[in-house]
Amino acid sequence: MDITQEVEFLRSIPMLSKLDSSKLKLLAFTSRLVEYRDGEYLFRKKDPADCVYLIMSGKAEVVSDPVSPEDESQVTLVRSEGELIGEMAVLSRQDRTASIRAKGTLSVLCMEGDMFVQLLASNSDAALDVMRQLSDKLAQAHDANTVLQRQLFLLVEGSD
Repeated sequence: MDITQEVEFLRSIPMLSKLDSSKLKLLAFTSRLVEYRDGEYLFRKKDPADCVYLIMSGKAEVVSDPVSPEDESQVTLVRSEGELIGEMAVLSRQDRTASIRAKGTLSVLCMEGDMFVQLLASNSDAALDVMRQLSDKLAQAHDANTVLQRQLFLLVEGSD
């Protein structure tokens, strides 16, 4: 994908649609396109947060850590084209709070954390959209946690 195609794709993302062409070109130029194969990890829980990923094509899975060595990781959420991954850790300057892996072939635009923060600081529309996405993600995480708590309760009740 050349820089013109990247700019056009970036323009199609609601969060970035109101940015002028020069900012989109700068974002595309300072970012790198990265491809992942099925099952490859973009990052793991507790990794340092150095960039934000924008899914260009494919899907990414948010996976939980296994409870014990014989357990497998569980997929808790799936992210798709046009969605951001890793912005929470970059914005909070914390380590990653989850592990993310490719589900099938995945293409992401990796934006350096400082560049992403600069983009939000200079564009209130983009910042508001990221806040909305974060609110949606928190609601989804809460729902997933509720389901897991119910499953755990049923498991514990069934073993009595």
